[in-house]
Amino acid sequence: MLLSTHTAPPFYKNGYVLGCEATREAVVIDPGDEIDDVIAAVQSSGLTVVHVLLTHSHLDHITGVSRAKAAFKAPVWLHDADRPLYDAVVQQGLMFGLHVERQPPPDRSYQRGETIAFGNYLVRVHETPGHSPGGVCLQVSPKDDEGLDLFVGDTLFAGAVGRTDLPGANHAMLLHSIHTVLLAFPDEARVYAGHGDPTTIGRERRSNPFLT
Repeated sequence: MLLSTHTAPPFYKNGYVLGCEATREAVVIDPGDEIDDVIAAVQSSGLTVVHVLLTHSHLDHITGVSRAKAAFKAPVWLHDADRPLYDAVVQQGLMFGLHVERQPPPDRSYQRGETIAFGNYLVRVHETPGHSPGGVCLQVSPKDDEGLDLFVGDTLFAGAVGRTDLPGANHAMLLHSIHTVLLAFPDEARVYAGHGDPTTIGRERRSNPFLT
């Protein structure tokens, strides 16, 4: 799988481009303020984006949705439980003293057990509420494999977990999602978070102070 990661100030949130080597179909995960770099990466790699996937709808993960839709003409996916946060992105920006534009509405809603295809790869959607009501983990794999690449939004980080002092967050629910969904994966599963460096499930199981 082709994978590139992009960040930009002020939040330095990770935006991901995932591409199929054979078909050149791709997905973009959580387009935010780094959207110019995402678009450039897609174009330079000769990829065709067929889905824009949102792990949740805090402002830093969605401020690039409008540009992504215009550039890629691909449907945007979001969990219904996060739609109120998505629709309040202007108000979210005011909480941080930022002017944020309203984003176009999502096109599709994740369903429990959803699978989404791009090229020879599948994205399996797992509900992981807690950091936000409709947070999801995206498990990416070849179509003939279960896959161990997890794109977890702000649910789990290297050495930390998602904050729960924002509207709609719930700390007990966050820990429940991590323990029942993410820690159910084997130690070698790779974790790509919304901020910071990649990690593995095994490393977080053994050393994350919020989980031990």
